Amino acid sequence: MAFPDRRTADVLLTILLFAVVCAAIYCARRIILVFILAVFFAYLIDPVVKFLQRHSLIVRNLRGPAVVEVYLVLLVLVALLGYTFAPGIARNTVKVIDEVPVLIDGLSTGDIATQLGGKYGWSEGQEFRLRAFLARHKDDVQGLVRTVDRSLSELAQLLAWLLLIPILAIFFLRDGAHIAYALIHLCFPAKERMRVRSVANELNIMLTGYIRAQVALCGLSFLFYSGALLVLRFPHAIALAVLGGLLEFIPAVGWMSTFVTIVAVGAVSHSHWIWMAVLLAVWRVVQDYVTSPRIMGRQLEIHPLAAILAVLVGAEIGGVVGIYLAIPLMASMRVIWRVSVGAEQDSAEHTQPNAGAPSGVAGIAAD
Repeated sequence: MAFPDRRTADVLLTILLFAVVCAAIYCARRIILVFILAVFFAYLIDPVVKFLQRHSLIVRNLRGPAVVEVYLVLLVLVALLGYTFAPGIARNTVKVIDEVPVLIDGLSTGDIATQLGGKYGWSEGQEFRLRAFLARHKDDVQGLVRTVDRSLSELAQLLAWLLLIPILAIFFLRDGAHIAYALIHLCFPAKERMRVRSVANELNIMLTGYIRAQVALCGLSFLFYSGALLVLRFPHAIALAVLGGLLEFIPAVGWMSTFVTIVAVGAVSHSHWIWMAVLLAVWRVVQDYVTSPRIMGRQLEIHPLAAILAVLVGAEIGGVVGIYLAIPLMASMRVIWRVSVGAEQDSAEHTQPNAGAPSGVAGIAAD
């Protein structure tokens, strides 16, 4: 059998190299995700760093000290929030942990129907229908217990990974420009570096808009949670609203954790948790299919329908990670395509015969 020619060998080696890179990325997907989240966190607090870099009372025009000041402020805020809310949250957490098994047992046996009927003045028929419904779904309730146990263990692992994000973000905040410059010079030849820098600048603008949109969505969630919790007289309404707003950064798992926490607090404190659950479900639909696509689409110049499609496809392919990265990936591909097409058009114009250089206002606009 003859040995393949050079072109065939190059194609095979390229395919093999691509497969090896994909396998390495898959094996290191958790580490890569942590680094991506660290980049997002760096973009989140970068405006504050730039503000302190210009207006700091201690050291100005130096990025390193500005980063240190921002982290010190964050530590102080976390300490103040912990001192203010930690004792009450700890007491309620212990109470929830003690009451959740009783609540789940009431769901599985149907006794919760009697409790709700006595509290809200239900008729015997209403209690019987709820009891029959719970009896038919007894296996689902027991499966929910196993799911909650598994989710709690996964959440503990997730929190351990999340602690690395602010630490890694320090390096991106301090040396992000130098890291990007070094990667471009390492991975691309000299003739391609100018175009790659253009792509990097566009991606920088896109990620800034993405983080701005995320902050807007978190603010809207905080306003909704605080208003609904105060109206329904939930305990620690503002603390729960802050938690819900912060968890809005985490797709799927974030709002699910908020839902479970708020409903559990309402059930334990005998608040109107059923109405709250309905409001949370309605808000989730509004957030996922109305506000989020519009805000993301306006910031990233993506049509709302395209944003919905990206999230659904990302959920189908990558689960929670796919949901989180779907819209930034779509916006990144759009930026790369736009810059590449623009570069090809500029190259074609320069190669046309008798093509003169632009001058005056038109030349400035073209540049």
